[in-house]
Amino acid sequence: MSKPVNALFESPTVRQWLNDMHEALVGLVQTDTPVALIGIRRGGVDVGKLLLAQLIDGGLPVEPELGELNIAFYRDDFSSIGLHPVVGPSQVPFDVQDKHIILIDDVLSTGRTVRAAMNEIFDYGRPARITLAVLVQRAGHELPIRADVIGHSLDVAANQYIDLDATRMQVTVGEKS
Repeated sequence: MSKPVNALFESPTVRQWLNDMHEALVGLVQTDTPVALIGIRRGGVDVGKLLLAQLIDGGLPVEPELGELNIAFYRDDFSSIGLHPVVGPSQVPFDVQDKHIILIDDVLSTGRTVRAAMNEIFDYGRPARITLAVLVQRAGHELPIRADVIGHSLDVAANQYIDLDATRMQVTVGEKS
């Protein structure tokens, strides 16, 4: 049974959100080097690839590869949500020590994913700074975590989900089943 769609944000709108994020990141990258980007699997990696390409095309000093985190084992609610075997191991192809890390996710919801990602980053070393960049920030945070760079904010009900389809560059808001 398919979930009813309450809102659909088409490609031009989502691309504008990414452009807004890019503009906000340019100022951060120019003033604070060295900089590296790390995406949280799955959606954060998709957003991170797009942002990294824009930053590199602009000639800005960033690590040329995107780090990727699988935070499954770092979540504090692992016992209740279980293992999601869809994603593979984390890959951080650079040293995070004393770097400005831009941590990227598609949707910031409760804050638990971001907390888990930061815990994993510190297992790789001690960054000088972590900036959180998200495509969509929604209401309903359970932890005091807020994004520094936001493509768009949505206030959706607790029984709704937000999903990024990176191949179509669409964001869907629908009812959880």
